[in-house]
Amino acid sequence: MASKTKAEKAGSKGRVKKSSKKEDSSTPEINKLRIRVMAYENKILDASVKQIIDTAVRFDAKVLGPVPLPTEKSKYTVNRSAFIYKNAREQFEMRVHKRLIDILNPSSKVIESLTNISLPSGVSIDVKML
Repeated sequence: MASKTKAEKAGSKGRVKKSSKKEDSSTPEINKLRIRVMAYENKILDASVKQIIDTAVRFDAKVLGPVPLPTEKSKYTVNRSAFIYKNAREQFEMRVHKRLIDILNPSSKVIESLTNISLPSGVSIDVKML
């Protein structure tokens, strides 16, 4: 019998790595375009979401949403006066409304038309490719 080296001894403990991922070539990979729309006013937000969905449907894309996300509320308390009236305070609240839209398997025409779309001011958009 031949003597084993240290590397052979370490590797011969009977451990075999098994991959937990099962790759299946029959299922096609689904591309998603995830659009997150945010605005301070919900009416402007809903109008811009409708405009985005109409643009996607015009080019025969499958649209999931709009999904309303939780409204972010920021509250601020400030003194009314600078010096003497400490108990007199005002409270302000700022709300950020959010919606989520998924477009499944977007074509290049859909992506191009969504980049050229003009939305009202005060609406911000985050686009991710998943």
